[in-house]
Amino acid sequence: MSQLILFTISLTVLAACGSTSGSDGSDSSTGDSNESKDPITIGQINWPENIAVTSLWKTILEEKGYDVELKLLDMGPQMAALASGDLDVAPEIWLPVQDKNYYEQYKDEVNFFEDPWYEHGKVGLAVPTYMEDINSIKDLNEHKEKFDGKIIGFESGAGTMLVTQDVIKEYGLDYELVASSTAAMISSIKEAVEDKEPIVAPLWKPHYVFSEVDLKFLEDPKKTFGGVEKIYMATRDGFDSDYEKVNKWLKNFKLSDKQLGELMINIKENKDNPIKGAEKWVEENQDVINKWMK
Repeated sequence: MSQLILFTISLTVLAACGSTSGSDGSDSSTGDSNESKDPITIGQINWPENIAVTSLWKTILEEKGYDVELKLLDMGPQMAALASGDLDVAPEIWLPVQDKNYYEQYKDEVNFFEDPWYEHGKVGLAVPTYMEDINSIKDLNEHKEKFDGKIIGFESGAGTMLVTQDVIKEYGLDYELVASSTAAMISSIKEAVEDKEPIVAPLWKPHYVFSEVDLKFLEDPKKTFGGVEKIYMATRDGFDSDYEKVNKWLKNFKLSDKQLGELMINIKENKDNPIKGAEKWVEENQDVINKWMK
């Protein structure tokens, strides 16, 4: 009988310890005990602002006790993974124009946030500023030979690349859109500018390349690229219930031009270790982050 009593007491002590551990797990500095314990997967694309924002959220969430995995996926596969539930968060949806096709395709399967985290995006075809006789997309056909009939692009599945194909059709451009990678496109732009050669490419702001070389957007009288673009987040179906607290934080997320610019500079200065750049920004902007964590 005494052995049975001791065994019962032991179970009671173990249960009490387990209860205390669960209480600690719901503290604001750690993952909520009522939330999923699976790693949060965030889609990443090799764009400067995307690397900056994904590194930022990995840093913030891991400081809060969550496991976070960044998955390098182009835009098309990223949206498909979000719809299938294989990805939790897609952090960069440009609307109303650039990613309209993806929004229309997946709006019934994916949770697109109603409010943007960035409100001052701009997209268009850009050329070096020394090309003074080319100021509008309409001017391109007259100067086809200068550009060898090529628009130097980046990843083929990106929304801006799809819109650029529409621009070619809308303006009747006798040009080929050359797909490559973002890194390759930026390298081509820098090399062309260094040699004072012609180049035209689809670009967007925010992007650090505009602070490194002198470029200008071509006028778009037909507004095919749209006007001001806003950047939104999207999550898989059920993420809001699996990670209620994190979902709320993501919805509170906002960045001004100055904040995003400083974050991107930190990341660029630590390009071999973007997390280090994000950690520096987090350390210097706790007041901003605290507003998101409400």
